[in-house]
Amino acid sequence: MGAITAVVVAVDQVTKSLVLARQPGPGTGWVTIRLVRNNGIAGGFGAGHPLLVSLVVVIITGVAVASALRARGPVAALFLAAVVGGALGNLTDRVLRAPGWGRGAVVDWIHLGSGGGSMNVSDLAIQCGVIGALAAMALAGDRRARQAGNGEPVRDKG
Repeated sequence: MGAITAVVVAVDQVTKSLVLARQPGPGTGWVTIRLVRNNGIAGGFGAGHPLLVSLVVVIITGVAVASALRARGPVAALFLAAVVGGALGNLTDRVLRAPGWGRGAVVDWIHLGSGGGSMNVSDLAIQCGVIGALAAMALAGDRRARQAGNGEPVRDKG
């Protein structure tokens, strides 16, 4: 699990550094490289309140770590490790990038479509990880229900 988290953080930070070093101009096409600094959460929500956003991101990262450690299956745990890596990649920006501790902006650089938003490798890892973990948990639950022998869902008591 730790290896996936580390790879996501490393790829995210390397790609952000490359984009910052090249400072690309606006491109054309469905997927382009466009440098955006986002001090909010997805879609700019919370922009202008970087310390509050950083605190929320720390809490969400903690929930993702706890979920990954408690995952019922290895596939869900691997997807959740990608979520943790993505959260840590963006949290690294908030802590270490200008203007400083807890006030830094996340570097987004993958721009989709003419009116779409911008994202980065961490954002992709979070989105794919959440979808993959939910699918893995749903499939594991379905498998447990079939193994119960009667085709009815197994219900937890309580």
